[in-house]
Amino acid sequence: MSRIKEETVREIRERSDIVEVISSYLPLKRSGANYHGLCPFHQEKSPSFNVNAPRQIFHCFGCGTGGNVFTFIMRMEGLSFPEAVKRLGEKAGIAVEETPVTPADRQRRDQRERLLRINEAACDFYHRLLLEDAAGAAGRRYLRQRGYEGEIVRAFRLGFAPDQWEALVGHLAAQGIAKEDMRAAGLVREGSAGRGDRDLFHNRLLFPILDPEGRVVAFGGRVLDDGTPKYLNSPETPVYQKGRTLYGLYQGRDAIRQARAVLVVEGYFDLLALHRAGIGNAVAACGTALTADHARLLKRYAEKVILVFDADKAGRQATFRAMDALLPEGLAVSAVALAAGEDPDSFLAGEGPAAFHLRLAEARPALELFLDEQLQVHGDRVEGRARAAEEVLTRIRRLPSDLERNLYLKQLAVRTGLDEGLLQNKGRGMAPSRPDPRPPVSARRGGPDAATRTQDFLLRLMLANDRARGRVRDEGTTVLFASPVHREIADFLLAAEDAEGRLPTQLLDGLVGIEAQALLSGLMLAEDQEGWAAEPERIFTDCRKAVAAGGQRQRLHELQELVREAALAGDASAVEKYNRELVSVKKNL
Repeated sequence: MSRIKEETVREIRERSDIVEVISSYLPLKRSGANYHGLCPFHQEKSPSFNVNAPRQIFHCFGCGTGGNVFTFIMRMEGLSFPEAVKRLGEKAGIAVEETPVTPADRQRRDQRERLLRINEAACDFYHRLLLEDAAGAAGRRYLRQRGYEGEIVRAFRLGFAPDQWEALVGHLAAQGIAKEDMRAAGLVREGSAGRGDRDLFHNRLLFPILDPEGRVVAFGGRVLDDGTPKYLNSPETPVYQKGRTLYGLYQGRDAIRQARAVLVVEGYFDLLALHRAGIGNAVAACGTALTADHARLLKRYAEKVILVFDADKAGRQATFRAMDALLPEGLAVSAVALAAGEDPDSFLAGEGPAAFHLRLAEARPALELFLDEQLQVHGDRVEGRARAAEEVLTRIRRLPSDLERNLYLKQLAVRTGLDEGLLQNKGRGMAPSRPDPRPPVSARRGGPDAATRTQDFLLRLMLANDRARGRVRDEGTTVLFASPVHREIADFLLAAEDAEGRLPTQLLDGLVGIEAQALLSGLMLAEDQEGWAAEPERIFTDCRKAVAAGGQRQRLHELQELVREAALAGDASAVEKYNRELVSVKKNL
């Protein structure tokens, strides 16, 4: 596995001033050591987005997003870390090489570059035919009939494959491209029975499929008559995997990022219709069900996914399959209901954008719709409600958020008539192994609870005071930090100290977790406020007491639940035992 050299990453970071980089995306206004602006990651009217030049970090106190220059580019452009490093390296004039590079790695890289060049040449060829050539007249006529001309056609680089079998083969061959590479790109089929190679697409309107960086990786083709198949997509190639690619993501990424929400539709024309109606935050799957890779890709840009699939049985099944892929990634998933036989394209043509926005406002959580479906399918008998509850519990297990799981368990109890305590008991310990990937709940929902505030103060104290870090090391991060992300940062700060116990200036560079970077960047900006840590010993002692009290409160809630369960089970000795401990905990509190 190749990787980028640490010294290259460091050089790019040092050459990429975060204020300059972020200013190329949004206006910033200086205020002391910080720069302020409107956050690009959520909608706001008053600036809560801060950029700190000395520390080379950013943080939004509105949505909780934060990090360093690489994190910003990853969030804005929807890139992985290596891709963000390369993007900034290009701007800084620094060549980024991944090492070690084996001959096989180099061969794969060279092939990818050739295939991307072939796809780009094919896109230009088909696009020119549609716009200018007599061979593309049928395509132009078809688009006019559906109300698409000019801007949308050019923005999505639509094309037309003429009623010829060797049009693209001849065009690419004239440019010196080998037929083996044409086949590898999935654009040409090998001839048989002595015939020459033939174009994959023939007499079809073409939809170029772009990757998140705007490179053409594949095509989708639609017939203009009653021919079959109605849609034909490029086969998978070294540059195109349909389970990792979403049509329209490149054109819609800015709108998606701004809205923090994305509409997912089924067809190419559904997507074009949304853009024509001024709804740009949308994508379409490329002839396949949504996958976990799709979900991770969407999570780079959005927090909420709105599914707009057909209202028939197949559409409902597609909605629930998509829900299964999206929920584990911490995305909020809802679905829009359209009338049977309607899709976004036909609905917008008949009802208009205003009516569609009303449907979006009425979108319901997909898990609620799944609960409705299961109760209807399995019926109202006891056995049916039990089976429905098991199916829904399977989905609830995929929710990363404790709060969401708890709320859905309560709703499940109400809808099925099952005991909430029983469902909570079945739900205990069912949290997925991965943490909630979104910003901390305290940042999303209006403010931290007492336990979170205590852990925040301890981390701020560790940032400001080397003796506090020593106290934390002595007592242990597992004792003082209940939150995994707070404990991750505490362990990182202890490991980051140099031989003299000092922390490095560029703290975020060694911190991997996106959530941890967001939290630490906010704490670092808060730590810049003077005077708050004038009495570090008293603050540390108060925080330690608060941590202990928080543990006692958590145990109190656990004991109350254990007493209730033991009483329901008729276990008198267990009730007595738990009550004795309950009295002791209350006394301590």
